[in-house]
Amino acid sequence: MTHHPNCFLHRHCLPEWKAAIDANARLVSLKKGTVVFREGDLVEGFYFIHSGKVKVHKYWGEEGKDLVIKFAGEGNLLGHRGLVSGEVYPVSATVVETVEACFISPEFFQATMLVNHELAYKMILLYADELQQAEQSMRDMVHMNVKSRIAKSLLKLEEIFGKDEAGFINGGLSRQDVASYAGTTYETLFKTLNEWMAEGIVTSAGRQIAILNAPKLQKIVQ
Repeated sequence: MTHHPNCFLHRHCLPEWKAAIDANARLVSLKKGTVVFREGDLVEGFYFIHSGKVKVHKYWGEEGKDLVIKFAGEGNLLGHRGLVSGEVYPVSATVVETVEACFISPEFFQATMLVNHELAYKMILLYADELQQAEQSMRDMVHMNVKSRIAKSLLKLEEIFGKDEAGFINGGLSRQDVASYAGTTYETLFKTLNEWMAEGIVTSAGRQIAILNAPKLQKIVQ
């Protein structure tokens, strides 16, 4: 298989382990809308993303709302939460931009970490960083008002997905995805976007959103 320069697995493994990766990993291509795995599914393996974007989400609260935890992209690892949670994936993952990835089994991943100490160390740092981000998200939910969370989410989405030639955020995310990422409801997002469009802060065309006044959004976040 081709060694992708931004593959998390290849970057942190010993050169002499590359042959083992070639023998045990396979390249997969996943189209937009594909459910990679669902929360509660048995862990079948792990994905090292070469290109594309994936929505990582989880059912949350008594009402079972779908909360978007993060968006994983090039150079990221997908499914690794299942490595420490037991036999099932604790979250769901859905493709939002066509994905090319390297897929390996849990057994080979564990063997790889035992041999490649740098990879094991990088995994510890990855889990620590994700824990820190999860704690920050919890603080945001408690201490930030809904408009601040929406503003922060729009700025982050523009950073993650980039903009097209017309200035709209790439990815074609649904309003529900944006609302879930901001930790709010579709109705609240719709109302807030309409207010900001009237003020010239953002604009919209269909499901696309463009930020017109980033400093103003930054001020709302603060």
